[in-house]
Amino acid sequence: MWATIAQRCSIWNPMGRERDPDHIPRAGYELAPLAGLASLPLSGGHPPLGRARVFSESTLGAVLVYAIYQALLTALRTEAMVRREELNRASQARLIGRSVWGSIQDGAAIGLAMSLLLLIFPWLTIPLGMLSVVGLGKASLDLFHAFWDGLNEQQRRELHSAAYDAGVNLHRLIHGESQSTLEP
Repeated sequence: MWATIAQRCSIWNPMGRERDPDHIPRAGYELAPLAGLASLPLSGGHPPLGRARVFSESTLGAVLVYAIYQALLTALRTEAMVRREELNRASQARLIGRSVWGSIQDGAAIGLAMSLLLLIFPWLTIPLGMLSVVGLGKASLDLFHAFWDGLNEQQRRELHSAAYDAGVNLHRLIHGESQSTLEP
């Protein structure tokens, strides 16, 4: 059963905009700059005492960033499958756990590499800060697309209509086209 679900959901494919709502992308390098800057203070508010603590705090921060993002992404993608009764909640939870575990491993490796890079070149925090904004933008769009793919047609029409009434063009956001008018 798990092999069928994992194969159908394509858990281990790289992230990208997929038209298949059953495709579950993995957190990619778009979060690497943010993961490199994220640090979870383990010292209780005291400054870090050594490089080992900096490594552990940065790695833990990166793991947390990747785990939260992957959990949200997988939960949004699998919600449509639960609504269509192709998955039950227990299977959804197991699928989320498996995908999060894979992203935790990636997050740990990226966190270690980024913390080492920032220890050697501390001036890279400014460019990484700018890149993290771009990465968060891509991650936000991927989360929006996962949310959108989980909606049924009636919910999409209602959202389009509400956005049209508010003067927002969802068509450009969803399809990436530059259309100046939108029919509700």
